[in-house]
Amino acid sequence: MFNPFRFWPPRPAADCPFLAPLAPLAPLAEQFSATLKTQLGQRVRAMTGATGDARDFLQPAGDPGLFGPDSAAWQVHAHFVAMMTGGLSSLMLQALHPRALAAVWDHSNFRTQLQARLGRTALFVATTTYGGTAAALQTIERVNRIHAQIRGTLPDGTPYVANDPALIRWVHLGETSSFLRAYQDLSLQPLPMARQDQYFAEMAQVGQRLGAHDLPLTRHQALVQLQAYRPELRVDERTRQTVALIEHYPCEPLDRPLVGLIVRAAFQMLPDWALDMLERERSGPLEQAAVRTALQGMGASLAWAFADTGVAARARQRMAHPLKAAEWSPGI
Repeated sequence: MFNPFRFWPPRPAADCPFLAPLAPLAPLAEQFSATLKTQLGQRVRAMTGATGDARDFLQPAGDPGLFGPDSAAWQVHAHFVAMMTGGLSSLMLQALHPRALAAVWDHSNFRTQLQARLGRTALFVATTTYGGTAAALQTIERVNRIHAQIRGTLPDGTPYVANDPALIRWVHLGETSSFLRAYQDLSLQPLPMARQDQYFAEMAQVGQRLGAHDLPLTRHQALVQLQAYRPELRVDERTRQTVALIEHYPCEPLDRPLVGLIVRAAFQMLPDWALDMLERERSGPLEQAAVRTALQGMGASLAWAFADTGVAARARQRMAHPLKAAEWSPGI
């Protein structure tokens, strides 16, 4: 009778005649794997306009930053496909608020450099999530200084300021709810309800430091607060142009199949009432399942590619070298 455990544990190739001829191929396999990981990383940077160097997150050794490796934020924000999908979905959601949209419409180049805009947002999220405490706080303070200088008026004469707590709260709600919804849909390890609540409680700490008040501490509170903004929302020509820009996200031809799936998923992540405002129909169950399955597979591939060199991986490597108690004080 065949014994399935006959060859377990595995023996070195030299002791296994049928594996010995394959031994010289091991270095080639490793080289191929390293090359593939590098190429995937380059495609991601080109697609998202990512800036910075993940090696910056190796310091200071042992500093857990604002959240630490056991946080829900570290888990959610490590999923590249979910973060890009949620990021695009949150931009469409934010574009429904005329004053929030005006702040970026009048004071940024996102209409001609969407990737650069997303790259800056990604760097902010990465630094506040995975960076050391000092780097995270400095990044938040830099954004606060920028927001303090942004002000203007809508076409109808309504004034706005970027550091309005109500606007910061709206942007915070759009981002956090979109990030989490995308993660829950596209990750192979969705969070249980308690951990989803933990995510909102953790992210509230960043929103509060940016000037927002009364932020949600649970998923239910976030959905209720998001709904409460609906009387302030509208769709105008600026909104339509923003959504069209996202729908035709600029990228290299090689990246178009993946980007197309991500954009379709970004629409799927929007609440029904937001789709109604944008006069879009929700895709059918079969299409949703197909997009979800494809992006789950891509997410797993990119997790493999960034397992040792991504921002989250570098932050975990940093935590392998603990600081002395006197060298770190919590940033929360």
